[in-house]
Amino acid sequence: MNSDEHLREPAARVRVRNVRLFQARLLDWFSCAARNFPWRKRHASVYHKIVAEVLLQRTRADVVSGFLPAFLERFPSWAKLAHASEKELGAFLQPLGLWRRKATSLKKLASELAPRKGRFPRNRVEIESLPGVGQYVANAVMLFCHGEAEPLLDVNMARVLERYFGPRTLVDIRYDPYLQNLARRVLRSTDAVSLNWAILDLAALICISRKPRCGEGPLAAGCLHGRKVLGDIKESVISLPGSGPLQCVVRG
Repeated sequence: MNSDEHLREPAARVRVRNVRLFQARLLDWFSCAARNFPWRKRHASVYHKIVAEVLLQRTRADVVSGFLPAFLERFPSWAKLAHASEKELGAFLQPLGLWRRKATSLKKLASELAPRKGRFPRNRVEIESLPGVGQYVANAVMLFCHGEAEPLLDVNMARVLERYFGPRTLVDIRYDPYLQNLARRVLRSTDAVSLNWAILDLAALICISRKPRCGEGPLAAGCLHGRKVLGDIKESVISLPGSGPLQCVVRG
C-alpha cells in the first residue's frame, strides 16, 4: 500500500448511513434557512455564478451580495470584462478584499473566454489551464457549467466536514486526499448545488469558527465535534439548593 492509499482509507471508512443522514438533515434545514444571494437566483447565469465565486475568495458573502449587482450592471458579460482595463477593474473592485488579484484574474479569464463566447472547456485539465483558475474555481465551473457534483471546498466547508466526520491529515485542503475524497462523497447527490450551498450556509450561521452554535443546528446529534461541545455543556449543568437544574454555559 502506498502512502496515498493509506491517506484515502479514512474517507472510505466513513459510513454510507452517516453521509446520507448528513445530506438529508442538512438539506431539510437549508430548505427553510438558506441565505438569499443574487448568484443563487434561478435566472442567474453561469457568468454570474463564476464571477461571484471569484469575488467571494477571502471576502464575506454578504459583502459580495451587496456589491455584485452594480458589478454586473457595469460588466454584464465576459466580453465587457475583456474590454475593460485592469486599472478600471481594480478601481471598481477596490471595496473588496484582494481587489488587485481579483482584477487581474477576472481580466485574464475574460480575455480567454470572450473569444469562446463564454464557453468553458469540458475537460478539467483544460479548465485549470485557464488563467486565474485554481482548484476552487475549476470545481465551481464543473458544478455550475457542466453539472458535475464537485465541492466548493474552502476553509468553511472543510470546517463543517472535519467537525462532523473527523479531521484531515494535511494542512493545505487542496492536497489532502481524505478531505478531497470525503467532500466528493458527501456531494454525491441529485442536488449537489443546494448541498454545496447548504454546507456553506451552515458554516456561516451555525458551524462558525469560534463558539459554534451546535445546539441550534441540524447536525449536532451525529457530529463528532457537536457531541463533544454539547457534552461539555451538559457536564456543566448544576443544581442550586431549592431549585431545578441550571445550565451554566462557560464562555471563553
